[in-house]
Amino acid sequence: MIYLIVITAIVIALYFIITSQQVFGAEPKGKRLERMHRSEHYKNNQFQNLSFTPSLAEGYSMPKVMYDFLFGKKDPLLKPSHDVPAIHTDLKNIPKNEDVFIWLGHSSYFIQIDGVSFLIDPVLSSYGSPFKFFNKAFAGSDLFKPDDIPNIDYLVITHDHYDHLDYPTIKGIRSKVEKVILPLGVGAHFERWGYNENQLLEEEWGAVLDLKNNIKITFTPARHFSGRKFHRNNTLWTSYVLETSAKKIFLGGDSGYDTHFKMIGEKYGPFDYAILENGQYNAAWKYIHALPEDVIQASIDITAKNIIPVHSGKFALALHPWNEPLQKVTTLGKEKNQHILTPKIGEVLDLNKENQEFMAWWQD
Repeated sequence: MIYLIVITAIVIALYFIITSQQVFGAEPKGKRLERMHRSEHYKNNQFQNLSFTPSLAEGYSMPKVMYDFLFGKKDPLLKPSHDVPAIHTDLKNIPKNEDVFIWLGHSSYFIQIDGVSFLIDPVLSSYGSPFKFFNKAFAGSDLFKPDDIPNIDYLVITHDHYDHLDYPTIKGIRSKVEKVILPLGVGAHFERWGYNENQLLEEEWGAVLDLKNNIKITFTPARHFSGRKFHRNNTLWTSYVLETSAKKIFLGGDSGYDTHFKMIGEKYGPFDYAILENGQYNAAWKYIHALPEDVIQASIDITAKNIIPVHSGKFALALHPWNEPLQKVTTLGKEKNQHILTPKIGEVLDLNKENQEFMAWWQD
């Protein structure tokens, strides 16, 4: 009996030692927690999706999913057999009068529009996890580092998962960031990491922020979840609508398919560009990560003229071949007459240029 008590105590102590590290961020408390409790989306001590959202789809069990992920036969193309094609564009010397989108791999991207710069969900270290032995980036996909980032007007965060909120990157670019736009609760991590409270524009779905040069950003729903330790949904997740005087851009964030896409399209659309998460999917978790056919339906629902798929090309967080997301979404998009834009990592996409086309660089 004494051995069981000792082992239990050791396990508990190790848990607290490990999770007390900076990379895990901080729990919301004080005024932030009071704001969360007042939110209509916060019930039973956690944030809720608009629709009932089970962790797993019907017919799947967590033991079976975990067994397949850890011990099941892996697809030979789970990871690329060659370096991922990428272009090291000099972000610091892009003329201020150019409106551009530049994908930095996975869900990280840089937008400059009307002279204002945005950096979204930057993961610029080589691991999309809290540990330097799990979820290593594909060779060639981690070309961009924190040192490559110019001064940023707005750092934008969709949620606090490690493949979207990367502690080494956030620390590495702190001196370059003017303001941070982020969902309710996530600011606790940033304050622990040295950001000032007055830098944080921390809101929930429905909030509208007036930014520089008459640009506006609106917090809109997504169907996902959050958490950096074993606490689930103690921070909010979000998508965004970015509006200038001439353009509307939808920043999708991680999301399973649901009626919120139609609602966003009807209320805020149509969109010139929609940046939609496409990758790291599995039929077992279709309610929290869209399948390729869901991505196409979402783009139709929000009435997007151009779709830029992200959330692939850098990490293997699911069991599909590394290049399947782009292959499927471009094929399905063509069938539905959707214009899919697929620049390489680092390749410049001109937001003012019509009918751009890009190579199918993911094909062997």
